Amino acid sequence: MARRGAAALALALALLAVALAGAAAQGAAVEDPDYYVQEIWSREPYYARLEPEPFSPPLPAGPGEEERKLRASEPRPPKKATKPKKAPKREKLAPETPPPGKKSNRKGVKTKSSEKAAGDDHRVPVARDAVREGCPPLGLETLKITDFQLHASTSKRYGLGAHRGRLNIQAGINENDFYDGAWCAGRNDLHQWIEVDARRLTKFTGVITQGRNSLWLSDWVTSYKVMVSNDSHTWVTVKNGSGDMIFEGNREKEIPVLNELPVPMVARYIRINPQSWFDNGSICMRMEILGCPLPDPNNYYHRRNEMTTTDDLDFKHHSYKEMRQLMKVVNEMCSNITRIYNIGKSHQGLKLYAVEISDHPGEHEVGEPEFHYIAGAHGNEVLGRELMLLLLQFLCQEYLARNSRIVRLVEETRIHIIPSLNPDGYEKAYEGGSELGGWSLGRWTHDGIDINNNFPDLNTLLWGAEDRQNIPRKVPNHYIAIPEWFLSENATVAVETRAVIAWMEKIPFVLGGNLQGGELVVAYPYDMARSTWQMQEHTPTPDDHVFRWLAYAYASTHRLMTDARRRVCHTEDFQKEDGTVNGASWHTVAGSLNDFSYLHTNCFELSIYVGCDKYPHESELPEEWENNRESLIVFMEQVHRGIKGLVRDLHGKGIPNAVISVEGVNHDIRTVMGITGAF
Repeated sequence: MARRGAAALALALALLAVALAGAAAQGAAVEDPDYYVQEIWSREPYYARLEPEPFSPPLPAGPGEEERKLRASEPRPPKKATKPKKAPKREKLAPETPPPGKKSNRKGVKTKSSEKAAGDDHRVPVARDAVREGCPPLGLETLKITDFQLHASTSKRYGLGAHRGRLNIQAGINENDFYDGAWCAGRNDLHQWIEVDARRLTKFTGVITQGRNSLWLSDWVTSYKVMVSNDSHTWVTVKNGSGDMIFEGNREKEIPVLNELPVPMVARYIRINPQSWFDNGSICMRMEILGCPLPDPNNYYHRRNEMTTTDDLDFKHHSYKEMRQLMKVVNEMCSNITRIYNIGKSHQGLKLYAVEISDHPGEHEVGEPEFHYIAGAHGNEVLGRELMLLLLQFLCQEYLARNSRIVRLVEETRIHIIPSLNPDGYEKAYEGGSELGGWSLGRWTHDGIDINNNFPDLNTLLWGAEDRQNIPRKVPNHYIAIPEWFLSENATVAVETRAVIAWMEKIPFVLGGNLQGGELVVAYPYDMARSTWQMQEHTPTPDDHVFRWLAYAYASTHRLMTDARRRVCHTEDFQKEDGTVNGASWHTVAGSLNDFSYLHTNCFELSIYVGCDKYPHESELPEEWENNRESLIVFMEQVHRGIKGLVRDLHGKGIPNAVISVEGVNHDIRTVMGITGAF
């Protein structure tokens, strides 16, 4: 018996030790409060129906707190729909601690919200760390949220379905049945809603709304309620004290309005329930949801689809001052291959900085082609700007690491990068922030000019001469002179445009790309339709086959551009041409940088639209870098395709301005100091 008792005691002690070890491991696993909350919500139903009204399980008490049961108050019957009175006064965002990757002094609108719900027993379930902290967008605008995750009570027609209720989505030219500019309910009453399925437990912190993008109609929601659920059947409305909280919506259709929830809420589904809308309008809205997905180590689907990068780069949005500092750091790290210079100043006096990367900075080497990237012509198309700053860091790091591919590129190419051609516009967009700037804040220069379409129209001069058969005088098919009126001081030409023209005339570029945003496609010239009054017309250059190849070189190596499964950004499906498009067949533009570069210099220029979201949240930058990194490098490597060499006289000296023609191609090029480089 003594032996049995001793054995039993030993076994009990062993089991106790195992139990203590398990408890210690469990305690270590739940030190993260978000993980703890996620575990609670995943083990039980979100709302247990012990009574007819919704009910939620208690959350663990924090240090020094007693556990409280969180119950939702009994839902009130909807009030009769009435025309909205004058909306409550709104205030701009207060200079509180901004969310990661945002500026605190945004241009968008933030509405007032009561904090009473934080201390009331009748409230919706919230995360225990209900401290005001910023969460990134879920991804309605960036298309991370798929069409299958968006649902609505009703819709007017397919083109106004829930899948069109994305922040900043743009309507088609004709606002036709397939591509319209918002979700619009099929009826105007208080029972309409649009919801998002996050597909995992998420800590929701805010909602951003817009009205309908339309040239002809004025539709937007002026107030709404917010509800959450974990099963899409039982819903709890956000409370303001004991009553349902009414959030102020929009006052017009384009300026985004942010409403932060009084306390963060943990759920899978979130629903917006319009309560009032613009007089004589309809229930229509575009939106973005702010939320932090909770960690879920058991969900293989989400872990498999998360994009990560191994590059140690500075993934953030940079102000003008921070951009200069970053350039200086790169220059100090790689002083033997980089040079910082400026090509002029903006309207507000900010220098237009460029970085040269070459084995002999500041020197044009015989037989070494010149390449350039330009970003930020539209100040609010921020992704291109940040990609250029990331590219500078990457080239420097990889050169120092003796990456053979990058070393060869740097030693055989003279690369020039202008990250921000319109710094005045960018400062406006930066002040607004990544979600609250709308579609156009900061697009133009300080004096209201669109740089990308501000170059001289040389197409009309060329085509007019060809139609007249060069009578009364012959016009060359290349190096077409800039009209005198354009060079006058009274011409409506931005100082930034003049700076770029002087830069391109000084340096003999062979290939260039200008990075833009709001779409995912590579556009090649001509950008202007040849037929008068045609909005869309395929208008190829004599070098169309070369431009198509260059465009495809970028698009085919991008992670998404040629993916037939991806959703269109707004209205255009570019998959039929593998992520490329002739500019004029998309929409005609006179005086584009691409056309000017082709007709006035030797440089072949293309427009690279790097993302659906012009100004993605800072948290999206690593994935966008991965999407574009290989394409950026491959496109630079294309500068070595084609023919290059020297044109000499009988004495072996180089012949400048020698015209070189290719049989069957009605576009000539010229040598620079006897050197030529062409495709």
